[in-house]
This record gives sequence, structure tokens and C-alpha cells, in this order.
Amino acid sequence: MGIIQDSLDKAAEHTTTRPIPKSGPAQMRFLVKAEKGSTRSVAELLGISQRTVERYVKAQLKRPRSDLAARMEREVRKRWQPRVRERAKKRAATTDGIVIETRARFGFTAAPGSSDDGRIRLITQALPPAYAARLFDAQAAGAAEQDLQNIAAEGLQEIYFKDRGRRADGLQVEFTDIDYVELDY
Repeated sequence: MGIIQDSLDKAAEHTTTRPIPKSGPAQMRFLVKAEKGSTRSVAELLGISQRTVERYVKAQLKRPRSDLAARMEREVRKRWQPRVRERAKKRAATTDGIVIETRARFGFTAAPGSSDDGRIRLITQALPPAYAARLFDAQAAGAAEQDLQNIAAEGLQEIYFKDRGRRADGLQVEFTDIDYVELDY
């Protein structure tokens, strides 16, 4: 996974309204329920035996090994409160937009006489709902990390650098050497 993809996933996790189940048996029961009662598919998902899944569901086993606990938590987080996440995405894509905070190198292609040397910038900018919708649609379509970066770069170019078309008319922004990206919606 890429840095933008991971940031979108983390932002989706922060939209949940309740904490995930804490104990091993509770997490396993949730996963079995999410997989429509199939202990076999949960076993394949986690890389353990079907019997082990059944023992966790019955609370015969309570404390998973650290590697299994990490896999269980990761899979529970992916599936936790899907309707709440979808509502938050829909709200971001239609009314609220998305906030991007990044530290990266921004280079420019601009009119002659202007400085086009790239430099590291720390930018926190709210992007309008149209860019949030494009990011979510690209993520759902399985777009490559570079495509997601291009959408984010275009949003920052139009909103931050061009000030919604009020300045720097011919400016083209390059979004490279990303140190970190955090998204919130």
C-alpha cells in the first residue's frame, strides 16, 4: 500500500463512533459475524485452523499470540462500523470536503521569471468535496498510488497555490518526496 492509501484508511478508522472489541474471543466473534458465520473463511483470512477459530468463538482460548492478535485487530478495524464509515465518506464527498496535511517537496512549472525550484513545505489545507469524491472513487476503483498522489497534488495546486484560480494562472505543481500525509474528514 502507498502513503495516500494508508492515510485514507486511517482517516476512515477515525470516523468510527465506538471502540473495537478488545478481547480475543470478542474480536473473533465479530469476524465470524462479519464473514456471515463462516469460521472457515475467518480461518483462511487469519492463516489459522478452523478449529482454532471455533475455540476462540466459544472462549476456550482467550489470549492470542502477539502476531495473531495483530492480524485479528487489523481485520476487525477494516470491517468495524462500515455504515458509519460510508456516511462519513458520503458527507466528505458532498458537503464537508477533506483536510490534507503533508510535508513534501513541491516543485513548479510556471511562467518565465518565476522560481521553479522545488522545496520542502508543510501544508495543511482543506480541499473541497469534489477532490474528496475523486479520491474516494479512485480508491474504490483500486487506483495506483501515483493516481491518488496526482489527485491530491491537483487539489493542492488549485486551492493552495492558485487560490481557486485567483493567481498563478499557468502554474503546474509537482508533489514528490512525500515525508508524510495525514487526511481527515
